[in-house]
Amino acid sequence: MTRYLLILSILLLSLNCKKSESKSEVDNELNELFAIMQGSYDSEIQSQVDSTYFNISLHMYPIWKDKGNFLYVEQALNSTQDKPYRQRIYEVTRLNDSTFKSAVYTLAIDSLWVGKWKTPSAFDSISLKDITLKDGCEVLLKRIEPNYFAGKTGKTSCESSLRGASYATSEVEILEDKIISWDRGFDSEGNHVWGAEKGGYIFNKLD
Repeated sequence: MTRYLLILSILLLSLNCKKSESKSEVDNELNELFAIMQGSYDSEIQSQVDSTYFNISLHMYPIWKDKGNFLYVEQALNSTQDKPYRQRIYEVTRLNDSTFKSAVYTLAIDSLWVGKWKTPSAFDSISLKDITLKDGCEVLLKRIEPNYFAGKTGKTSCESSLRGASYATSEVEILEDKIISWDRGFDSEGNHVWGAEKGGYIFNKLD
């Protein structure tokens, strides 16, 4: 009986170790995704090659480090970075064994946060109750290979009223040195009403 209990204890210990290793691997992949998303980017090279694309600045920096994987995200024409056209908070989580989710939140008063990617601790003055989830606008991502994730929103799940649109879509590729993002708006009949026509914006990492 004693020998049986000893063997059983060893088996249980082995199983627990494997579970811990698996959990560690899961955390490592999520941490990898969160880490490569961070930084400052612009699309200057693309805009020089193709004049139909603007030079856009993109800043993504972590906030609320004790609450999870949150990023403050700011986009603007590179020439007018003091007047961003998009300010969001992303929450990056694991959805299941093979899929990650980047949920999108809006801020109540955008103007208060312009340029605050430079001082992320400023967001310590607010919490999750002060931001609003854009339900249906989350991007679902798969890990293609190390430091390379790709995914998109649902086909019609992200409602949008911008420039006559009924819904918006986003297709994203995230790599160690760049992010490729194709955001488009469509009307109720599926006609393209805003966003790049040829393909996504190529944001090269600056830092």
